[in-house]
Amino acid sequence: MLKSIKKEIELRKFYLNGATISSIYFGGGTPSILNNEEIESIIQTIYHHFTIDINAEITLECNPDDLDKKMLTDLKEIGINRLSIGIQSFDDDDLKFMNRSHNAKEALECIHLAKEAEFNNITIDLIYGLPNQSNEKWKQNLKQMLDLNIQHFSAYALTVEPKTVLKHLIDKQKVIPLDDKITVEHFNTLAQIATENDFIHYEISNFGKQGFFSNHNTAYWKNQHYLGVGPSAHSFNGTSRQWNLASNKQYIEMVNANNAYFEIEQLSNAQQYNEYIFTALRTMWGVELDYIKTQFGATAHQYFEKQVSNWVNQGKIKQLENNYTLTSRGKLYADAISSDLFIV
Repeated sequence: MLKSIKKEIELRKFYLNGATISSIYFGGGTPSILNNEEIESIIQTIYHHFTIDINAEITLECNPDDLDKKMLTDLKEIGINRLSIGIQSFDDDDLKFMNRSHNAKEALECIHLAKEAEFNNITIDLIYGLPNQSNEKWKQNLKQMLDLNIQHFSAYALTVEPKTVLKHLIDKQKVIPLDDKITVEHFNTLAQIATENDFIHYEISNFGKQGFFSNHNTAYWKNQHYLGVGPSAHSFNGTSRQWNLASNKQYIEMVNANNAYFEIEQLSNAQQYNEYIFTALRTMWGVELDYIKTQFGATAHQYFEKQVSNWVNQGKIKQLENNYTLTSRGKLYADAISSDLFIV
């Protein structure tokens, strides 16, 4: 797998047209199962084939039970300067429900160890809207996170996907999902507590202190180009989207046989417009009317103006000159609003 990933990096060294790289992200799985020498070999391959910004953000996704003092020290030495830790919750009952392999004590301990290793850019994931999760219990989770004095966190509502164990348990009434009203209360509590503690709610699910927004995810939301490497990885160059084979076995075989290991979709003007709306509207920077006109043409510009007026009148989108952003109430309806603004 490592050999194939490094070969793909070389094969795709021209995909970003010589752009200076400001973010390298190890994620979309559990890259912390790799040892530090393996991670370093990938970093070195990237540096060999691309121009990397001296202040590039280099993030590693990891689980609390993967981290120990030596690993963290070594990660720091090989150039990892940001950790994304899948905490999910600081409550043991929540963690058991989500079938996580770590407990609350390990969640706390790994963050303390990361700080001792002098990581000063740490983000964690939290989940709300869990069955039997009261708003008070959710507040305690947030308080624990605040006490750790980290710089960034992401918070996601529990989603029930089809053909999962959770969906099966709900169908059999062995698990009772949380009422939507309580999930909304969780979101409102989250936004309020974050703001009171100097976190900036810069994207619907993401909160950062000033200077600690995720460079990597911000690039997605700002419609910037990116290169994804490895099985299932996606890439975007402005006019097309490309995704690699999901099967590890097929990916390895195809890369090493110099055969096509990916599929490509050329994006129409309407698709590019829709992607811009979907990503930009989720952020505090919002949608720029002038950008729509310049990038997608007069027809898209007129369509957006016509469709968006209804949401402005409902108080779910606020307009400031040529800029449109979701209101606090609008954030609860982000997907529905985006869909209504899409060109279909």
